[in-house]
Amino acid sequence: MRLARSGGRGTPRRHRATPARRAAGAAFAALLGAAVLVPAAPAAADAPLRDHADQMGFEIGAALAANHLQNDSQYADLAATEFNAATPENAMKWESTEPSRNQFDFGSADAFMDFAQANNQKVRGHTLVWHNQLPSWVENGNFSESELRSVMENHIDRVAGRYAGEIAYWDVANEIFLGDGSWRDSVFYRTLGPDFVADALRMTAEADPNAELWLNDYSIDGVNAKSDAYYNLIRDLIAQGVPIDGIGLQAHLINGQVPGSLQQNIQRFADLGIKVAITELDVRIEMPASQSELEQQARDYRSVMDACQAVDGCVAVTVWGVSDQYSWVPDTFEGQGAPLLFNDSYQPKPAYDAVHEALGGTGDGDGDGDGDGDDDDPPPTSGPCAVDYSAANEWSTGFTGQITVTNNGDTALDGWSLEFDFPSGQQITNGWNAEWSQSGSTVTATNTGWNGAVPAGGSVTVGFNASHDGGNAEPEAFTLNGQSCSVS
Repeated sequence: MRLARSGGRGTPRRHRATPARRAAGAAFAALLGAAVLVPAAPAAADAPLRDHADQMGFEIGAALAANHLQNDSQYADLAATEFNAATPENAMKWESTEPSRNQFDFGSADAFMDFAQANNQKVRGHTLVWHNQLPSWVENGNFSESELRSVMENHIDRVAGRYAGEIAYWDVANEIFLGDGSWRDSVFYRTLGPDFVADALRMTAEADPNAELWLNDYSIDGVNAKSDAYYNLIRDLIAQGVPIDGIGLQAHLINGQVPGSLQQNIQRFADLGIKVAITELDVRIEMPASQSELEQQARDYRSVMDACQAVDGCVAVTVWGVSDQYSWVPDTFEGQGAPLLFNDSYQPKPAYDAVHEALGGTGDGDGDGDGDGDDDDPPPTSGPCAVDYSAANEWSTGFTGQITVTNNGDTALDGWSLEFDFPSGQQITNGWNAEWSQSGSTVTATNTGWNGAVPAGGSVTVGFNASHDGGNAEPEAFTLNGQSCSVS
């Protein structure tokens, strides 16, 4: 949704097309050489992720670090080959672009832009106004209200204006709420009040009239107090005529804990008339990661992909990095890691296959996610529906279950009922994303009001908690609307 804009200052200043900038771009391309542009797709797939995403009109992106692009040819090669969209990991943040007042440094940001443009990648500018990675001169400047507004406007004008017309989306304001839905006590909120968000959106609209304007935050992936705060704010911004185009759900997730209300949450934001994207996806695992944990991670990646692709207004999924070796997770969450699609040696993980298959690819061709190309497993049985069942977070008396159902038929489903039998006396205690009932060993899950429509080739994910008495064998057969499903 792009609302009418008025009162602009005319054509924004452009800073990029200088001889020095062009020379720097040429030197950067020469440094990377063929490694940037010659595909080197992993053997585990029939085509890179971006090829399938392009065919679907979808964006599969990655956060990229300029220093790794310049110094690690394998990193740059995968970044170019696999992704049709890119986010600068740190290069456009305030501390990087304006470390001292009115002293701008665009070296890393320009290098990132050169790479993205050379590889035909859509760019998400990240981020203009954020309480973190903020230089001390802003955080501790003791500015008056008018002074800080002027500082913010100058920063936005210089950064967004430099890349005007070249950025698809700007994360204008980042992480503005706390977990309980209250405003974060940032220097911007303390000094300017809640209107700083509307001010920043209007300023960015003037600096880069062609870019879409987004808000972005973590822990708003499901329906909760924090995502409610964003829903209410965006609804109010739209009512006030403030330009706002989208909301980014970061999705920094813990293995086995994809919010059950993710698709519902995406849908309600899309129903406001804005776009939605998963902007910083990673799924962290307690280390060392076992094969079963990597397989659970793959199911989580697939669940996120399916939830986004099930909603018309969800336009992109971006992973927060290329390979595990450079992830922020181990330095932030002690004992956790391995959150991305490629491991430390740049080999594709089961999660890569899951994303690849969600985009219409064939994965590694053997279904075991090991990337060795061996036909270790028999091919799955085809049918009008396919079920992926997993039991995560199991404890001595219970467990959390997740089921992803894919409609393999030629027509969309308008309402569905999934049925299966527990083989070990398990009992459903509560569930989500479906209406759950159980009679003896037979469990029935029926669609809710918001997820009954499943397009041909589309999927729906449901979840539950259940008890058990020491045995927790998986169901062997599932029916959807009375028809047998294949089970993976």
